[in-house]
Amino acid sequence: MKAFAVALVVLVSFVPAAPAVAAEAVRVVNAWTRATVPGQKVAGIYVEILSPMDGKLTGVTFPRARAAELHSMKVENGTMKMRSVESLDLPAGKWVKLEPNGLHIMAFDLEQPLRAGQKLPMTLTVQLAGQRPREVNTTVRVINSEAASAHDHH
Repeated sequence: MKAFAVALVVLVSFVPAAPAVAAEAVRVVNAWTRATVPGQKVAGIYVEILSPMDGKLTGVTFPRARAAELHSMKVENGTMKMRSVESLDLPAGKWVKLEPNGLHIMAFDLEQPLRAGQKLPMTLTVQLAGQRPREVNTTVRVINSEAASAHDHH
């Protein structure tokens, strides 16, 4: 038995320890979208993300839509422009807020209208420095237009 214990201690000492920050999880909070009307095929999704180390948000899956993309929106020369972006930087320890009229997620070709009160799954793909991409699951709350207007101002 003593030989087994010694062998176990020797074996464990050769297993590389993961950095402490790598063990911390990427936090995703306040994911929401507005309810849609019948026939509406697109929706903006907003969320806040905190990464324990530098990384990138590289993709999103929203099962209620045919496709979902990362987008930016800004006004240039008086014209609002929305563009797809390949990834979004996630600086270590800083909240990144995807919100109306800025960075956001666009869901395209919705299968059916989104109704206030629904809680729908969404998966974010995150690439942290020096690590393989990982999936972070979250739930998107569908809120009505009045609640969305109040939410926009916070």
